[in-house]
Amino acid sequence: MTADTPIAVLGECVADAFVAPRSDAAPLTLDVFPGGGPANTAVALARLGTPTRFLGRLSHDVFGKLFSARLAESGVDLSHAVHAAEPSTLAVADVAEDGSADYAFHAQQTADWQWTDGELAAATADPLSCLHTGSLALVQRPGGPAVERLLAAIRERATISIDPNVRPLLVDPAVYREALPRWCAAADILRLSDDDLAHLRPGATPEEAADAFHTDGVPLVVVTLGAEGVLASLDGQRLRVPTPPTRVVDTVGAGDSFMAGFLHALRTARALGGRLEDVTAQQVTEALEFGVRVAAAVVSVRGANPPWAKDLD
Repeated sequence: MTADTPIAVLGECVADAFVAPRSDAAPLTLDVFPGGGPANTAVALARLGTPTRFLGRLSHDVFGKLFSARLAESGVDLSHAVHAAEPSTLAVADVAEDGSADYAFHAQQTADWQWTDGELAAATADPLSCLHTGSLALVQRPGGPAVERLLAAIRERATISIDPNVRPLLVDPAVYREALPRWCAAADILRLSDDDLAHLRPGATPEEAADAFHTDGVPLVVVTLGAEGVLASLDGQRLRVPTPPTRVVDTVGAGDSFMAGFLHALRTARALGGRLEDVTAQQVTEALEFGVRVAAAVVSVRGANPPWAKDLD
């Protein structure tokens, strides 16, 4: 791979609508921001200086225009995105006092889930160092099975990274649990949050879950644990990094931005492009440390607004 071979991020854009504070008599007001886990990761990667290509189906509607503008302004390459006729996906978030977000999704028959094999083949025809995907794009039909077939087709020429990002309001966690062994067989990196783990391996510790995922084939498992930091398991070798002290405004986009920082650091270390055969524990630890720095910057502001590289200096 050359120095400018990009990371590609495949998945959805979501219009994140936040309920604004109001009195009982005031009308409901929504502040709408461009979001979606994969789109957030693409934005964060590009802002960090990684050549980033977004593989998404962007609607013609007002939200699709909002997504395109944000991605392009952040430096993301949209040349391989699909211009879709279907509407955009909308999520309405009510943020609690502790910063956690409760979502209501409007996602039926939207643009993000209509991938075809032909569209995906065209979108990934050019060289990639890594393909990062997950979230709803892997489980929503009809596109989800096509994305799975794509992973099998390109895993010999690019590192595969998957973030399930379980959304139980939209998809039964049993669907994720059934598919997870296939994803582990295809992936080189699997990232989950502690909330994901509770849905996917109920009652298991992060270490126990990591061992099960290794058995299914994935060599590097990363579990983000909120204020307790992050655990990585590299073929069974445990690596831990604490979360830096941070004033939390909300947690929207924290995991997506962590993953961007993590992949950015691995790419900088020239660890991406293959099956991670030569990646070292030191490289993974340094990538974890950079990932939590990026995530800390995101949770300190409202919404998924990843930092630029200069903001971290």
